[in-house]
Amino acid sequence: MAKLKYALATLLTAAAVLVPAQLTAQAAPQAPVTAQAAAPHADGGSPSAAELLAKTAKCNVVSKGTYTNTQANKKVNICGATGAFFWTSGMNIDCDGQRTSQCNENTDCCYQDDTSFHQSDGKPMNAAKTPYVVIPLPSSRWSYQSAGIKGGDILAVIYKGQVEYAVFGDEGPNNIIGEASYATAKALGINPDPSNGGTADPVTYIVFKNSKSGKIEDHNATVTAGRKAAQSFVNNN
Repeated sequence: MAKLKYALATLLTAAAVLVPAQLTAQAAPQAPVTAQAAAPHADGGSPSAAELLAKTAKCNVVSKGTYTNTQANKKVNICGATGAFFWTSGMNIDCDGQRTSQCNENTDCCYQDDTSFHQSDGKPMNAAKTPYVVIPLPSSRWSYQSAGIKGGDILAVIYKGQVEYAVFGDEGPNNIIGEASYATAKALGINPDPSNGGTADPVTYIVFKNSKSGKIEDHNATVTAGRKAAQSFVNNN
């Protein structure tokens, strides 16, 4: 799970920031090609990305201090809204959970075979199959628990005019934000490779309170409930 992964990754974060060119020197030339080749197949629908983003134009800061997004190398606030919270950062790729050909020890240097929240069958999340988002562990900065957010709650993830609905499936370090599963990135046309993927371009995440719907791994149910929650967000903000 991400919170265990970052017990190790915290030690690597500084190095990852200082020497990204060294770690991806050979892969870097290929990354843009991969990203461009990834055809978005996000969930979209109504409300549109533009409608959702219009409601995130102003930030009522609720976090006490900022988070870091290591892809974008920027400081990020969590913003409060009626029935939701949101933030804008880049996207890091999370490949934790069930072992697949896309997500394993060989594809991800910091791979962990567990996630904070599990599927209805008790298995960890499948990062290659299920769109999910990582939210920072509770801290004095901000606590998703105190804010009324629960595992399985739904998020709208917005990138370049595309909307993908995902679930809160894993926790991350309490000072880093802006991470989503392989499947989330792929659906949005972002390079999902955990070794050289992700994006520094703006990605907006909106998490809706009390939005969990059925089985956490049932993406069709997530999309249906997500669109309803997103429309309520637009109507009430």
